[in-house]
Amino acid sequence: MDDKIVLTGIKPTGMPHIGNYIGALKPLIDLSQNHKTFMFIADLHALNAMHDAKEIKQHTYEEAALVIAAGMNMENTILFRQSDINEIYQLTEFLMNVTPKGLMNRAHSYKALVEKNTESNIDVDSGVNMGLYTYPILMAADILLYNSDIVPVGKDQKQHVEFARDIAGYFNNIYGETFKLPEPIIGEEIGLIPGLDGRKMSKSYDNTIPLFAPSNELKKKIMRIITDSKTPEEPKNPDESTIFLLYKQFASESETEEFRQMFLKGGMGYGTAKTMLFEKIDSALSKQRAEYDRLMANPNEIEEILQRGAEQARRIANRTIAKVKKKMLGL
Repeated sequence: MDDKIVLTGIKPTGMPHIGNYIGALKPLIDLSQNHKTFMFIADLHALNAMHDAKEIKQHTYEEAALVIAAGMNMENTILFRQSDINEIYQLTEFLMNVTPKGLMNRAHSYKALVEKNTESNIDVDSGVNMGLYTYPILMAADILLYNSDIVPVGKDQKQHVEFARDIAGYFNNIYGETFKLPEPIIGEEIGLIPGLDGRKMSKSYDNTIPLFAPSNELKKKIMRIITDSKTPEEPKNPDESTIFLLYKQFASESETEEFRQMFLKGGMGYGTAKTMLFEKIDSALSKQRAEYDRLMANPNEIEEILQRGAEQARRIANRTIAKVKKKMLGL
């Protein structure tokens, strides 16, 4: 096993969709096979937008069950709930005292809301709470607390790791070498994962396929995929088809090539293609879906896994905080 430490978090905002799985979760699962991995359910990060405690708790269990069922190597993975680590609150406070306000002003999420407010001709800080504004500091604390080497992120999240490196640098310059400078890993470009309407699969477009949807719901979703008006006899361009682009994410190379040829030579209707896509996804995810359902029926088992992970994470976090307190407070 590689000795570099991987860290990632997942926000408890409901069942991820197939696009999330292909673009983010599956690469993490692959990394966990050969790296010690810290994976936390980021319930504190959810608080700046979600204010229903029951909803956050339920989504936390859903995300934890999903991670386990999807195939994370649990022998290498420490899975825990962010809020169970008291040291995260401490490190966030310590880091606030070395982080310049100007850095927070450049955060993408804050700038986007300010720009939106400006365009709407309302107060620039309307809707901005301090949880949102200081979000990057909490994120930096998440990354630095466990001596992380590698932080897998999408292109749009790279700034979080860059900020963590900046904040670690500020601290190290003042108090001496303390924190590692983590490296972001940007996932390989897998292309657009289309939703039911052909646009990028996104909850904001309401065009998603939930990852562990029951078979009957999965089939209904897939049958709703929008297609062009070509008849079954006509050849079709597979690379412009949502059906084909989703199919190849779950099929082998030979299966993908065979499906491609069926599109190109004609004689296959979209109804048949959708049925083949349903059968492929349903088969590929059936075992994981069954394990997810089993876990969700046993929330005490999920809680035990999270508590066990928190106990392991706290041991590392406690050493980091002891080092920081000594340097900052002389204690």
